[in-house]
Amino acid sequence: MITQTHALPDGVALRLATLKDAEALAEAVRENREHLSPWEPRWPESYFTTEGQAERLRDRLVQHEEGRLVPWLMVREERVVGAVTLSGIVRGPFCSAYLGYWVAADQLGRGLASGAVRHVCEVAGTQLGLHRIEATTVLHNVRSQRVLEKCGFEAIGSAPRYLHIDGEWRDHRIFQRILHDGPPAM
Repeated sequence: MITQTHALPDGVALRLATLKDAEALAEAVRENREHLSPWEPRWPESYFTTEGQAERLRDRLVQHEEGRLVPWLMVREERVVGAVTLSGIVRGPFCSAYLGYWVAADQLGRGLASGAVRHVCEVAGTQLGLHRIEATTVLHNVRSQRVLEKCGFEAIGSAPRYLHIDGEWRDHRIFQRILHDGPPAM
C-alpha cells in the first residue's frame, strides 16, 4: 500500500489524489494556465473546470485501481500547489513507468518538485517494485531537467517531435532513473 501522505518543504503535503480534489485542482490549473502552457498540451476549456477535473480524476483513479497509474497532489492546507503522476506502469520484464509533474508558479524554487520526485522514486522502487522510471522534457525546460538530474535521473537521448505541446510537435530530452536491479515485480 502506498503511503498516504509525505511531508515536503514549506508545509506542503504530497498525498494521493481523490475525487474530492476536483474543485481545488481546477482552481490550481486555472491559476497556473499561463505558467504551464509552454510545457503542456493545449487543453480544451473543459479541462479548466471542476467538472473537467472531476472527469479526469475519475479516469486516473480507475487507472490507479488497475495498477497502471499513481496520481499524487502537492497540497498546502486546502490549496493544490502541484502534482506528480506515475503513469504507464508496466510490470513483467519491463517493470517501468513514466513520470510527470508540475509546480505552481508562485511555489517554484522551494524544493517541492525535487522532494516530490525523490519520494515518488522511493515509492516506485520499494513499494511498487519498479525497475526504472522515464521522464521527458521539452528541450528548453532547463528547470525541470535540473530537478531530474538532482533526483538521480540521467539523460539517455532525445526524441524528435515526441509530444504535441503548446500547439506544436516538440523535441524532447529523455531521462531515466534505474531504481534497482533486482528481479522484476510481476
